[in-house]
Amino acid sequence: MSTTATMMPILRPQQTLVEQVYEAILTGISVGTYGSDARLIQEEIAESLGVSRQPVQQALLLLRNEGILTSAPGRGLMVAPLGAGKARDLYEIREILDKLACMKAAERGSERARAEGQAFIDRGWEAVERNSIQALVKADIDFHHFIYELSGNPMIAETASPHWAYLRCVMGAVLMSGGTPAGIWKQHEAILQAVKDGDAERAGELASAHIHFASEAVQRKIADEEARAAADNTRGETLA
Repeated sequence: MSTTATMMPILRPQQTLVEQVYEAILTGISVGTYGSDARLIQEEIAESLGVSRQPVQQALLLLRNEGILTSAPGRGLMVAPLGAGKARDLYEIREILDKLACMKAAERGSERARAEGQAFIDRGWEAVERNSIQALVKADIDFHHFIYELSGNPMIAETASPHWAYLRCVMGAVLMSGGTPAGIWKQHEAILQAVKDGDAERAGELASAHIHFASEAVQRKIADEEARAAADNTRGETLA
């Protein structure tokens, strides 16, 4: 195969208007533009994005079906609170998938990791320096998708794909509550180094620890939110 052929870029289909609106709303949720329990009003979103109500309505329904939004009687669609049970279950599955991905990446993709991996780490540290929630979330997802590609097993990415929208919201919430992005990217560096070295056992151990670390941060965030909600309810009952 010629060099030109091997370097041809992968063509990706252009996003539809509904997909663009979906992406804009999801990004808004993950960076805090639409906060916890925020009400999402079709007309306001359509005006801010310069589109009609129809693609906004469709995007909101997709997000509701994914559990990102919830229907509240008399209030319409709102940002759903993070659920402790769902987060726990998801991170248990993610730990298995990411451990497998990193082990297979070390076995099958160490050469490509050495050639291309540092660029993903560099983008992560740039996002840390900028303290941009949006850039941090994107860099994190891009890094893990790169590892999935290196694994040589497309089923890993396909299995994880339906859950990334929720994970983006979780990542953003943790970062906005004082998460430690520098620690996360040190872990990513260590994982990538193990993959570069072809050390599957070490890569798997680091991946498992990384996801466990993230899961604990998420559970702390959810516990804090639930404690604040309970305190607000108590104050409301007292005033009543």
